[in-house]
Parts: sequence; C-alpha cells; structure tokens
Amino acid sequence: MKIYIRSAAAITAQKTFGDVPFLAELTEYNDTRLTAIEPDYKDYVDVKLARRMSRIVKMGVAAALQCLREGRTEMPGAVITGTALGCQEDTASFLTRIVELEEEMLPPTAFIQSTHNTVAAQIALSLKCHNYNNTFVHKGISFESALLDAVMLLKEGDANNILIGGTEEMTDIGFKILTRLGLYKRWPLSNADLYKTKSNGTIGGEGSIFFLLNDKLSADNLAELVAIKTFYKPQTPADVELNIRNFLSDNSTNAADIDLLITGKNGDTKNDLVYQNVIPALFSDNSLAHYKHLSGEYPVSVSFALWLAANIIKRDEVPALVADGKIRNSSPKKILIYNHYQNSYHSLMLLSAC
Repeated sequence: MKIYIRSAAAITAQKTFGDVPFLAELTEYNDTRLTAIEPDYKDYVDVKLARRMSRIVKMGVAAALQCLREGRTEMPGAVITGTALGCQEDTASFLTRIVELEEEMLPPTAFIQSTHNTVAAQIALSLKCHNYNNTFVHKGISFESALLDAVMLLKEGDANNILIGGTEEMTDIGFKILTRLGLYKRWPLSNADLYKTKSNGTIGGEGSIFFLLNDKLSADNLAELVAIKTFYKPQTPADVELNIRNFLSDNSTNAADIDLLITGKNGDTKNDLVYQNVIPALFSDNSLAHYKHLSGEYPVSVSFALWLAANIIKRDEVPALVADGKIRNSSPKKILIYNHYQNSYHSLMLLSAC
C-alpha cells in the first residue's frame, strides 16, 4: 500500500499559511526566538469560542481546518497530533493561580485546557468528529510517533483521510528556562545569519503544521510518503550512518537516488557536528537543504521539514532560502529528511513524487 500526502497547512514563523508564494522571501528576526505568524482566526473559529482558547489551540484548529479545506475533505477518519510540551500557556496560568489563590477556589478552565491532547480534542469538537483521536507526547519524536500511528492505521485499514499534525508554542517562561539550560543562544542575531555564527545554542521556534494522509492516488496529492524511521541515542557517527544505510536499503534506495537531503542543522556547533560527520560519508554528491533558520528549533520542527519537502516535490522547485550550497536538481523527485533533536531523538523520512 502506498501512502500519500493529500494536503498540508502550516502556521509558522514564515509566511506559509493560506494562498501565499512558496517561501519567496525571508521573514527576518533579530532575536533568539521566532514567533508564529498567526492568521485571522475568525475565518476558522467562532469569535466567542476563540476567547477561551489559548494561542496554540487556535493555531492548531486553524491549521487543521485549512488542511481539510485544501484536501477537500469534510470529515477526517482520525485526528492525531504530536507535541512535546503541550499547552504551556495554560499550564503556566493554572500553576500561577494555584499559588496566587492558595489552592482554593481555582477556576477549572486553565487546567482543562492545559492537557497535551487539548488541540486534538478541540479539532474534533469543531468538526463534531467522533473518530479515532490520539496525541503523542514523546519528546523529540512526538510528531514522528503520530505519523507512524497514522501509517499503521492506513495500512491496517482502520481509517482513511487521516488528519495529523505537530503543534508547539513558545511562551516567555518556557523560553527563559530553555535558554538557561543552554538550548538557545544568549545574544540576539538575525535568523538569516544562523549558520554563519559558529557558537553554542540555536534559536527557538513554534508552529502548527497539519497534513492529510490517505491511500488514494490523485493528481492533487502533494507527494508520496515512502517510509519513516526513528532511532534513539546512537553512540557514534558510525551508528548513525548504519541506521541511514539500513533505512535506504530497506526501501530499495541508494544514496545516489536521493535528489535532495533536508537536514535539521540549527546553528549549534554541537548539534550540527552530527550532520558534519555523516553527510560526507554518505551524501557528498547530493544536493542539501536546511530549514531551522526559517522555523526555529522546537521538538516537532521536523513537521516543517515534511511540509517543505512535500511542497518542493509538488511545485518542482527548491526555494533559494533553504538551499545549502549548489542544488544539482532543481526539480527533485525523491527527498530524504534527516533530523535529530539534541542528538537523542533521530528520525528519517523518505518522500517521493506520486
């Protein structure tokens, strides 16, 4: 069985949502944190309901509904999301009120909306969808876990037209904590110069990106999702290389067959060393691309890479904004995504033209 990406919608730190040119220009930030460009929610959510929704919930619902519109589908067979940190804004609000109100007379709304599955639940409520609904909270492979679940549902025939998404928000509190832990750089810089600055740390990001998957061949499909694989804490670069070789072999593909490799380089010297060790050994002659200067780094940012790859294949073009060196094939038909999060959670995705 072949699995296809029917449609995709992305709310990110770039102009990616709705009928806009495909990464024609960079939205530049001179900071260590990228903020999602939010749409007018009244086109997707009732105004009265929107008042009770946090940013991440509104972003998730809007991206999901737009994805369904573009896929000309009214009711999905399943709704699956992946998030590592969930609804941080509501979680912080609830914990703050516990302290301020001395654990008495607590309003329940913030608690109800602070759970990780709130986005998937609100999507289902908006659609009156009673089908399979699940959220994966697996740290740096939360989105990949959701994607694997969707693939299994399709292959087992339990659902079709599956709506899957990766959602993450960046709050002030979360940003400060992660900066103190060394994940982000400690001085502002332009995201356009992210890969030119050799230093520790990267830039933060957020976003909500949804896909509609099915098993029906159509001229409107964006791309075919050939395979996906995850692996955890490889000990050496040789382990990473072996996992990639086995993945390609299992899918009857050689490194030379890959028209474009999209990596998760993020400007952190320690993070990017992983790619520097592997790429010369396997992909020295392949065209390369990167994306985290556009999206920022966050646990489900690989969903941006999947959106990027699917659109590159459908549109037959590689935006200059993502090119990492010379692009040998301007109309790639087979794309490999390799990303890791903090060198613990590694994932591979292989896409092909339909």
